Amino acid sequence: MHLRHELRRIFSAALSAAAAAGDIPDDSDDLSLTEMVRATTDAKFGDYTATVAMPLAKRAGKPPRQVAEAIIAKLEPGEWFDAPQAPVGPGFINLTVKNEALGRIVAEAAADPRLGVPPVETPSRIVIDYSSPNVAKPMHVGHIRSTVIGDALARILAFRGHEVTTDNHLGDWGTQFGMILWGWKHCRNDTAYADNPTAELGRLYRLVRKAADAKPEELANDPEAAELAAAHPTLARDVLQETARLHEGDEENRTLWASFMPVCQAEIDRVYTRLHVHFDHTLGESFYQPFLGEVVEELLAKEIARESRGAIGIFTDGEEKPPLLIRKADGAFLYATTDLATIRWRMQHWKPDRVLYVVDHRQSQHFRQVFAAAEAWGYGDVDLVHVAFGTVLGEDGRPFKTRAGDTVGLEALLDEGVARALEVVATSQAARAGDAMPVEEQQAIAEAVGIGAIKYADLSQNRATDYVFSFDKMLELKGNTAAYMQYAVARVEGIFTKGGIDREPLREQLKQGEISFSDPRERALALQLARFPEALDEVEADYRPSSLTAYLYEVAGAYSTFYDALPVLKAEGHERTARLALCDLTGQVLRHGLELLGITVPTRM
Repeated sequence: MHLRHELRRIFSAALSAAAAAGDIPDDSDDLSLTEMVRATTDAKFGDYTATVAMPLAKRAGKPPRQVAEAIIAKLEPGEWFDAPQAPVGPGFINLTVKNEALGRIVAEAAADPRLGVPPVETPSRIVIDYSSPNVAKPMHVGHIRSTVIGDALARILAFRGHEVTTDNHLGDWGTQFGMILWGWKHCRNDTAYADNPTAELGRLYRLVRKAADAKPEELANDPEAAELAAAHPTLARDVLQETARLHEGDEENRTLWASFMPVCQAEIDRVYTRLHVHFDHTLGESFYQPFLGEVVEELLAKEIARESRGAIGIFTDGEEKPPLLIRKADGAFLYATTDLATIRWRMQHWKPDRVLYVVDHRQSQHFRQVFAAAEAWGYGDVDLVHVAFGTVLGEDGRPFKTRAGDTVGLEALLDEGVARALEVVATSQAARAGDAMPVEEQQAIAEAVGIGAIKYADLSQNRATDYVFSFDKMLELKGNTAAYMQYAVARVEGIFTKGGIDREPLREQLKQGEISFSDPRERALALQLARFPEALDEVEADYRPSSLTAYLYEVAGAYSTFYDALPVLKAEGHERTARLALCDLTGQVLRHGLELLGITVPTRM
């Protein structure tokens, strides 16, 4: 049952009836009931509130309370809501869910595999483009946001009923390969490559990039790069030539590239396995290389692109602004060319209604220009969305780096999170008597808690802003952390384990009818659990997983208040059944909510 959808239906009918009676303007159809019918922030005003009277009053030139009263007169709350009281303040219309309706919602949701979440009425085909690291370089902390946000959105949108296709658009064809190829030919360490291929390729990339860029501050801190830059003054040009040879089909460079790719892919996949992230497709930049020339020619033929100083560009922002370049004067293609070829290929083969690009905010201008070019090209029917996000910061407020100033490796980050979680688990075990946990289970819990903490810390932030990374805060068993949520699930599991209760017979019993609540803390928890569909609505509305983390935190808080105040196993009769149902549904909602975020939930902690 989706209470807010039902409310919007009720208000839509009331507005139509009030307009037909001449009580309100007849142009109320353009009001967004999605925004104007919301949960209240204070329970003393009921469970839901509507603000539709205020904009209608302004249009009608009437007092908002008078308009609100006219709407209330036409409201038919039906089986789910109590009759509304008089409007509050400047015209707020507040409604309360009937207690028996809440009992029925909890009973049905606990026995429902979808936990009371109805599939969307109109499913979309959605492609989600996320993670997309450059291969031949170890993944670093900068990749965590795109990877976990994209994965969470894919899980949530698929659960809601959309047809979701995920694609990891690897950077496997760009200038970084020119740097690696040049470095391989001039600076490689065969022993190091045999021991750890990706680390050696990453070293070559960093070394050659510094030497080619020749920034004085970087060279001052890297004598090897400084020496290389001095010995090869044309290095930047030489790197571009290596890239051009690769793209032109040079046999040596293509052979080296082909030998590097499986090693690099295996390294990346190993990290994804630890993160429990998978993709339907991994179509990198190299996949689209054969199409780039025809893309440029087609855009020229349609007069969408034109020549400018020897290069080919699309002037999406007018003549006075820099164009979106799709081919350089030397004939080389650019990221924009690949992005446009990718849009065309996806539209031809997957036919999506939406494409989400989970990429950091620094690429906002690039995507704005690419989307405008795609629309001019004829792809205006697809909704292209840049799901932008901020930067991961250290506790000094600067981009998160090691003490040496290097970017933190993603796997090192995961290792540190697991190691810290294992310390917490081991310390907790040492304090317990007669309840020894096997070392293997401790390690499994540490992996779930440590990696879950890193993911949740990211997902719980407003994705559009920067956030400060802190292991100490994210591993706390209180506050809005994964560990707190996982611990709440463990408390639920503990009740059923201690009571020796089989949940399936309980759920079968709940299918027979509604349950009733005798305490306001039971009702408060039931209301939060009934809002699970609304939380998932909020995520899709603007692609923010933080809407779900905020909801889970509210559920865990309501459960803690309920659990600390009311006996469950010692309760009797209908009261015991109701409280067990609340515990069961709480555990299911928290577990499933965390799993939709890509976070594993251990059965005990």
